[in-house]
Amino acid sequence: MKKTSVGAIEISSIARGYQVQDALLKAASVDLLIARTICAGKYLIIFCGGISDIEAAMETALAIGSDAVIDHLTVANVHPAVFPAVSQSVVLAPEEFGALGIVETFSAVSALIAADTAAKAANVTLFRLNLAMAMGGKGVLFMTGSIADVQAGVDAAVRQVADRGLLLNATVIPRPQKELFSDYL
Repeated sequence: MKKTSVGAIEISSIARGYQVQDALLKAASVDLLIARTICAGKYLIIFCGGISDIEAAMETALAIGSDAVIDHLTVANVHPAVFPAVSQSVVLAPEEFGALGIVETFSAVSALIAADTAAKAANVTLFRLNLAMAMGGKGVLFMTGSIADVQAGVDAAVRQVADRGLLLNATVIPRPQKELFSDYL
């Protein structure tokens, strides 16, 4: 299936998360990107497909998830750079190290929308999107590029996440030491 749109839902209960996952898969033709327990005893589901299928699956997920839903979103025409960042498959060469932008959110779902927003707003390379594991349920987005582009990407992501009330912190490091990228070589 072509990955054009995504849906994401964060559930406060693991048992309910499995129930939501089963229901959304039965409701529409979507593919799972991530479905797993995450920190603080929550459950995260990210799925892709056509926008009408994403919307149908999300409608079902919200009905089943009900009061256990922490955060959710649907994104039509997600930026293609988001998928490798989520799968943590981006490898940077030293010449690609530029300014470093970091956006930290209170939910994994919010980090996903931050990544899409940043990639659409500026010429940045998304190289990592950590979603809730070993971070108390938070999300962290890492990007690199020129100082101006990284600042524009971070600013756009911050506006998007702040509007959702889930921004924790953000920073742009104009000339980071190469050791800050050592995990991504």
